[in-house]
Amino acid sequence: MNRYFPRLAATAAVAALALTLSACSGGSAPDTSAPDASVLSHVHGLGLRGDTLYVATHEGLHSPDAEGRPVLVGDRRDDFMGFTVTAKGDFLASGHPAPGADGPADLGLVTSTDSGRTWRERSLGGKVDFHALDTASDSTVYGYDSANGLLRVSSDGVAWDDRAELRALDIAVSPTAPGTVLATTETGVVRSTDGGRSFAPASGRVLAYVSWAAPDALYGIDPDGVLFRGTDGGTSWTRVAAVPGGAPQALTAVDARRLLVATGDGVYESRDAGRRFERRMAVESGGH
Repeated sequence: MNRYFPRLAATAAVAALALTLSACSGGSAPDTSAPDASVLSHVHGLGLRGDTLYVATHEGLHSPDAEGRPVLVGDRRDDFMGFTVTAKGDFLASGHPAPGADGPADLGLVTSTDSGRTWRERSLGGKVDFHALDTASDSTVYGYDSANGLLRVSSDGVAWDDRAELRALDIAVSPTAPGTVLATTETGVVRSTDGGRSFAPASGRVLAYVSWAAPDALYGIDPDGVLFRGTDGGTSWTRVAAVPGGAPQALTAVDARRLLVATGDGVYESRDAGRRFERRMAVESGGH
């Protein structure tokens, strides 16, 4: 651990991340209780299309209205465990169907080309629940299959290659080197330079979520909600600030200055590289 991360804090962070990893494992059945439309919790992903914020949750995809209240996008209330917006503006997601919906328990990879109003199955329906998704500059899709502890990679979102086995919470792909990918584990951030076929041993900081939007826009957030900026391809991290709301639920770097973070009480946005945050949408604290 570096000088910003005392031993006691490191121990607590490792324990917190281990608990989160356990909660995110695919061994338990999806929650089939009816969602409360007035409550938004369990945020799993964040993205922008244009200047519109999209929040993937346990209760479907939402955007905030003028007052910061969540508004359901489309009519599906699926549990979107994995979510990302591609460079083209398409939405990729995974998870479980809404309670009472037809179809298998795992969505596989689903896609939307109309900002989440409608979705179609792309691949692996009934077979995989990706808890983390990201895309490379050459459009390669990386997905972390939490049920099998496996990184899967696809050039077209249809045919998939199985890569390394690991126990991770989040992944981030280099914006300039399609074969370089980071993963957050309970022992630290691990790095692959061969497309996720192998990972170097963890070194340095324990982080919960990472996002890599540009060469100078690599960010990570630890289990306590402290934001860090990465350099040297994720081999070193510098503390930026604590994000309001406590424990994080999702992180997306839009560019070197603009960040989106979901914590226990809201979705926050920063436009100054994480020094200050403004709450865009309120949420209720919920686990994953």
